[in-house]
Amino acid sequence: MITTARRALLRLILASAFFPALVQAQPQTPLPASELFIETAKGRQRFMVEFADSDERRMIGLMHRNTLATDAGMLFDFKADQPVAMWMRNTRIPLDMLFIARDGRVVNIAERAVPFSEQTIPSAGPVRAVLELAGGTASRLGIKPGDRVIHPMFRNAG
Repeated sequence: MITTARRALLRLILASAFFPALVQAQPQTPLPASELFIETAKGRQRFMVEFADSDERRMIGLMHRNTLATDAGMLFDFKADQPVAMWMRNTRIPLDMLFIARDGRVVNIAERAVPFSEQTIPSAGPVRAVLELAGGTASRLGIKPGDRVIHPMFRNAG
């Protein structure tokens, strides 16, 4: 039996194998951005995040980008609660990945993911979204599992 996470990873692998021209041809122009906050023990942290809410946008993510501002990121909406796995294929910059539950709670964090690595980086359980930030941001700002992400896609948004 194939789990949801494995099915998603298999789709990603197949898509990247059969549609490399799609990934390579995508312009590095930013997606539409919105404001996002993370409530931490050090206070509320503000970011402007691009929103990856389709299979194509999630597949491309931050690939082929050379930089990411310290107050920027990309929010991946998986549309349903499920275990997810990310990777760094064709991603040139180290990233912190925050795995986020439907209510905006940070479930787990993968810090300083290695550029170009094809090793999968899994969530520690079902999540609704993943927030990618510049590598080292979680440590620098004291972002921890259990902190709360405030954005309209989460139920806590008010």
